[in-house]
Amino acid sequence: MKHLLLTIAAALFAVTVNAGELSGPAPDITLKSTKGENVRLADLKGKVVMVNFWASWCGPCRQEMPLLEKMYNDYKDAGFVLLGVNVDAEAEDRDKFLSETTVTFPVLDDSANIATEEFGVEAMPSSYFVDKDGNLAYLHKGYKPGEEADYIAQIKKLLK
Repeated sequence: MKHLLLTIAAALFAVTVNAGELSGPAPDITLKSTKGENVRLADLKGKVVMVNFWASWCGPCRQEMPLLEKMYNDYKDAGFVLLGVNVDAEAEDRDKFLSETTVTFPVLDDSANIATEEFGVEAMPSSYFVDKDGNLAYLHKGYKPGEEADYIAQIKKLLK
């Protein structure tokens, strides 16, 4: 049922982009990466973190993935971390997509929708920016070509 609701939400919000500033502490989530490691968001304090919720069935998510990879590589040495939180119900769907797409940033499994609920995700993709103090700073819902400029502006602003 949750997968169906996320699919409907993604369809509704994929065309319309919603973005805005946020405040307050980021949820303290811990998820397992596709490499089997536990990744805890709170352990990344001191870095700027982009938490990107995505699914293999989401067209805009698939479209932005190479751009996320480029941003990650461009800014990781400056203190930027990108966490790709995958919400696919089946790991096989995620793994098939990742076998076709080069991704070097950590991909985390949220098939149980734990982080999705903690963050209140309403659309796919959704990118939450967390500042160096562990506070939510910005949210970008959806993706259309060219909007990565908004991501880059947020990264640069938060890295200062």
